[in-house]
Amino acid sequence: MIKFLLMVNKQGQTRLSKYYEHIDLAKRTSLEVDVIKGCLSRKKEECSFVEYKDYKLVYRQYASLFIMVGVSENENELAVYELVQNFVEVLDKYFSRVFNQIMFNLDKVHIILDEMILNGHIVETNKSRILAPLIALDKMAES
Repeated sequence: MIKFLLMVNKQGQTRLSKYYEHIDLAKRTSLEVDVIKGCLSRKKEECSFVEYKDYKLVYRQYASLFIMVGVSENENELAVYELVQNFVEVLDKYFSRVFNQIMFNLDKVHIILDEMILNGHIVETNKSRILAPLIALDKMAES
């Protein structure tokens, strides 16, 4: 099960966080600091899977953006790694320039995440079906 997803820049600033289980705000802050510090300090040659407390961390870097996913110990790391890749491809398909547009459209990024992940479980990977609600919203906004 996916516990949380973070999008972080190279400076360690959280750009987006989504939690799929309740964690107190104080614990979230310390969790994010530890996870971000742990992932950003790793070298590019090192594995993208890390064990941290009760979680397995799966992370991937795209340009200046890191996407970090905390999963339960019984979750398949490669499936989550591919989910991250698919997520970035969906963002790129919708926004064209992913990293410049994300900060100004966090609501749409959350919609994309909600289409892909429900209650910590992967429910959709088809790019067209993921983007269908956003395309419908865009058409409604144009009219």
